[in-house]
Amino acid sequence: MKFINTLGITLAAALLMSACSDKAEQKQMLHQAVKIEAADECHLCGMIISNFSGPKGELFQKGVTEESGKQVKKFCSTRDMFSHYLDPENKRNVTTMLVHDMSKMPWDAPKDEFFIDARKAWFVAGSEKTGAMGQTLASFSKEADAKAFAKEFGGNVLSFEEIDLAVLL
Repeated sequence: MKFINTLGITLAAALLMSACSDKAEQKQMLHQAVKIEAADECHLCGMIISNFSGPKGELFQKGVTEESGKQVKKFCSTRDMFSHYLDPENKRNVTTMLVHDMSKMPWDAPKDEFFIDARKAWFVAGSEKTGAMGQTLASFSKEADAKAFAKEFGGNVLSFEEIDLAVLL
């Protein structure tokens, strides 16, 4: 009986440690937005990010951390960010994707404190609003805000999972 109790305690401890390890790993994979500086260039096209209006994007890859000295990949538009992300070689290595919540600021002046998780965001494709590379994906934290934007400026409301290369063309 003592063996069974000891075994039960050992298994419970192992499960608890495993859960803690999973949380630590998840926490390590989450990143904070990095301020877009005046001279930052888009990772995809090389244009100066701050020279253009509309939502921007940032992403982090597996094994790349701020502590390692490697920089986040920054993009002049959500369209460029998705163009990079949707490449199968890049897609499988991305841990965090951030986009501006355009319901919190004017189109011409995105603020770094309003980055949100792109995987939970709603996007409007095909609106009359343009970004650095012309057509871009307006990003919002709430579906209702995306729908209101689409009603005013045109376009289709999409979830993260619905965005593919065809949407970008």
